[in-house]
Amino acid sequence: MNQYDLNLILNPNLSAEQLQIEKDYIETTLRGAGAEISNLDDVGNRRLAYAVGKDREGYYLMYTIKASGNPEKDIASSLRLRDNVRRILVVKDRPEWKTKKA
Repeated sequence: MNQYDLNLILNPNLSAEQLQIEKDYIETTLRGAGAEISNLDDVGNRRLAYAVGKDREGYYLMYTIKASGNPEKDIASSLRLRDNVRRILVVKDRPEWKTKKA
């Protein structure tokens, strides 16, 4: 199993209930695809570099997952169908990126 970073930007105007529904759906999708969630960093609303769907802000969720196969295809394709998901980025984590500074 390889480690991946899954970064999502959601609609910034979601209520607490809607946000919890989206988080539950994301976790269900990840577990359904055979991925393990190592960490969730719930950043919250942040300003975007450019407008996405007339919104200048987005709600950021950053997952660290362990998955086998091709999570870009399996996970991201099903999450893109959600109306409240604005952007998805799946990046394979590589050990050489975690270099120690002298």
